[in-house]
Parts: sequence; structure tokens; C-alpha cells
Amino acid sequence: MTRALMFQGTGSDVGKTVLVAGLCRAAKLRGISVAPFKPQNMSNNAAVADRGEDGIGGEIGRAQWLQALACGVPPSVHMNPVLLKPQSEFGSQVVVQGKVTGTARGRDYQQLKPRLMDAVLDSFGKLSRTADLVLVEGAGSPAEINLRAGDIANMGFATRAGVPVVLVGDIDRGGVIASLVGTHAILPDEDRAMIAGYLINKFRGDQSLFDEGLRLITQFTGWRSFGVLPFLDAVRRLPAEDSVALERLVAERPGGRIKIAVPVTGRIANFDDLDPLRAEPQVELVFVRKGEKLPGDAALIVLPGSKSTISDMAELRANGWEGEIIAHHRRGGAIIGICGGYQMLGRTIADPLGIEGETREIAGIGLLDVDTVMEGSKIVRNSSAVLAANGLPLQGYEIHMGRTSGPDCERPMVLIDGRADGAVSGDGSVMGCYLHGLFVADAFRAQLLASLGAESGGISHRVMVEDALDELARTIEQCLDVDALLATASQVQ
Repeated sequence: MTRALMFQGTGSDVGKTVLVAGLCRAAKLRGISVAPFKPQNMSNNAAVADRGEDGIGGEIGRAQWLQALACGVPPSVHMNPVLLKPQSEFGSQVVVQGKVTGTARGRDYQQLKPRLMDAVLDSFGKLSRTADLVLVEGAGSPAEINLRAGDIANMGFATRAGVPVVLVGDIDRGGVIASLVGTHAILPDEDRAMIAGYLINKFRGDQSLFDEGLRLITQFTGWRSFGVLPFLDAVRRLPAEDSVALERLVAERPGGRIKIAVPVTGRIANFDDLDPLRAEPQVELVFVRKGEKLPGDAALIVLPGSKSTISDMAELRANGWEGEIIAHHRRGGAIIGICGGYQMLGRTIADPLGIEGETREIAGIGLLDVDTVMEGSKIVRNSSAVLAANGLPLQGYEIHMGRTSGPDCERPMVLIDGRADGAVSGDGSVMGCYLHGLFVADAFRAQLLASLGAESGGISHRVMVEDALDELARTIEQCLDVDALLATASQVQ
């Protein structure tokens, strides 16, 4: 029999993803066979899960990829059976058990959710047979009782699957007592009965000052406290789950030896591609928001992936960044585009099937002599690659629907599984490809920084992430009652 425990938050971004990852690593270090599960995720940061024993592979949330890494197990589509990838202000692409099933607007999705519960329970059942413990992450908050009907992400799942819940409160944003007590007050009896206790996350300072706060929360709710987790520096070394985290990212190491600029568009995707650059000690990584100018002294501009390339290209142009990118190129600056960013660097982006929306074609920046056409079939795969220029090893993944061709493709940036991919401009200063994760390759990153006038700090990005997970697990063991949490997990079929 497998045991399971679910973590839900008093709101979004309370730290559930990192908490579950840390508990996954703590369980693994205890010798427990453990797996992560999130019924529904909304994020444009996706990862690729290879085919499992049931022959199913495809897209999952990047957060579940991180949690699988913490468990020491291969990622599976059953760890995140429903993934929503926002394409516009009103609608999202719906990915079920790794495969795109269509798009849905907000109100339409509310009607679709009850039918998705079968897929959620099916994946939970299959995953439960692979581990002794399943740690489940909720989405948003159970306090959103206006969305309770047909819920698959929080109490709807917990009640159907019989999984007890620990409620997570974020003290860093303030009002944590009210958020926990208020959640208790508004939940229906059936949902309230699922909550076994609570914990406090992101505490700064002397925790003894909150002893009275814990007593009052328990007095009002009857719930037990599983402990208080401090604000952890290790979190900065882990991939961010979604665009909510992007709002908190600021320029790293102002005054660094070189500056790398990243324009942040509305449908930016897989921006964790930039994490290895952000960790480099001589790099100042600047995320440029709407209304801001790209820094004129940047050595490199990186255009990251996009869930809606045509929309983001229009936004890039409207913000005035297109002209600034062209001026940067004229000054001799380097530019790299990844996936959607690669497409934007070309001459045109066409969408004859209307996959992304009503606009069927848009002019790109034109710094690469290539054209992109969106097609119906989606490429989703993990890939081994090398840098075409010198054979440096790369490792990453592809998630895209576009096909790009043109004269500059005769100078590919990379070779993916032996196939030419991407393009390099004639002067060598502009390049792009479809391979996500290329900056994780330590040798390539060191070569890139050297070409820009900086030295790599000798950081192994994968080792850095593994060390951060170990540090997180140690702190969780010290600050939370992990024995009690594990004892609270209930048996599931």
C-alpha cells in the first residue's frame, strides 16, 4: 500500500513547489521510495518526460521535473496529468497526460474540469504503484470556494482520493494568521475535515517571536502545527515554477563584469533556461520589463522561449525593444534566441492554421535570414546535442510547433541527435536554436562567457541544484516535524 500526503496553500506562490521538492529529497535521504504529484499545474515553464512503462511521454510542469529530480526518479507525465499553458489573457493550451488536447478559455475550462478528473485519478493510481510515498502539491488555494465545483487541483482531488492535507501559510507576505484562520472559516465541513494541520513558510528572524501566533492559529482552527520553515537562500538556486516568480527577479550582481539583458514579454516560457547564467559570479543578468529600455552596455541579449511567439513579437515591437535589439547588433553586441526567441530573430513568423490566434503572419526582427511556419504537430522530446562549431556537448529538450528554414540554417547553431538545428548569422554575432537548456552545459557556458569578456565561476549547474535540494532537505528536517508529517500520510489504493 502506498501512502500519500497533500500540501495546499492559503494562496498562490506560498512556496508549495519548493516545500514538496525539499520533502521529496528528505524522504529519499531517509531511504523512502517517493514520487511527486500535482493534479493540475498552470505554467509556461514545461519539461519533457520520456515514455514510461505504459508508453506514455510528453509535457509536464517544470516544477514536477524538479521534484522528480529531488526523488531521484525519472519524470513521468503521471506526475502532472493536467498542464495549462497560458496563450492569451483569456485562454490556455490544455495538456492532458503529456499530450495537447486543445485550448480552452477560462469559463470553458471550468466546464471541462469534471471530465479531467478521470485522467487525474488514473495518473494518481498509476503513480501510486511506483512508490511507497506520494507527496501531492495543490494549485492556488482551497479558499477559492467560488471554484470548488468540479475542482481537480485541491479539495476536489483530496476528497476523491482520500488524501489528507497540510495547509501552507506564507508569513513573508503578511496576514498569515488571518489567511489560515480565514481558510478554516470558509471551507465546507467536508473539505475542512481533510486538513490534518498547517505549517508556516518563509519566516525571517527569531521564530520564537511567533510562538503566540502558532498558539492562536491552533486555538481558532483546532489544527496542529507541523513547524515553521525559515526563508531559505537555497530557493534562489532552484528553477522557478512560473511567471509569478519572474516578477521578483531583479538584476543579479549589479556591476558584474558583463551584463546580459533579457526582454520579458507577456508569454515568456521556460525562462529557467537562464538560471545557469544568473548563477555566474561575473554576470549581471537584467530582466527588462515593459516600459524599460534594454541596457545599452549589455554584452549579450537573450530572447527566451514564448508560448505565443506572434503575440510576443508584437509586444517586443510595441515596447520599442526591436529597435534597441537592432542597435545592439550594430554596435557589435551578441544575440541568442531560444525556441520562440529564435523564431523572432528571423524575417517572418507565419501561423496559417491560426494555432496561436487570429494573426496569421508577422514580420520578425530580421537579424537571421530564416522564416518560421507554425504547424499542427508538436515536437516534444529530450535531446542530446553538440555545438555545431566545435562539438562541445549539450543536453536539453525541445518543445515547439514551428518549423524554421532559410539560408542562415546552412550555418546551424547546434546538432541535435545528429540533426542540424538553428541558424547563425554571417557575422557570427546572432544565433538561435530550438534546444532548451543549452546554458546548463558548463563547457559551452564557459566558452560563451569568455567570448564576451568574462570568466565562468566554474559552477556545475546540476551540482548546484542537487546541493540546494540537499540543503533544503536538511533545513526541513531541522525545522519541521517530518516524522509527524510522514505519519499523517494516509494509505491509498
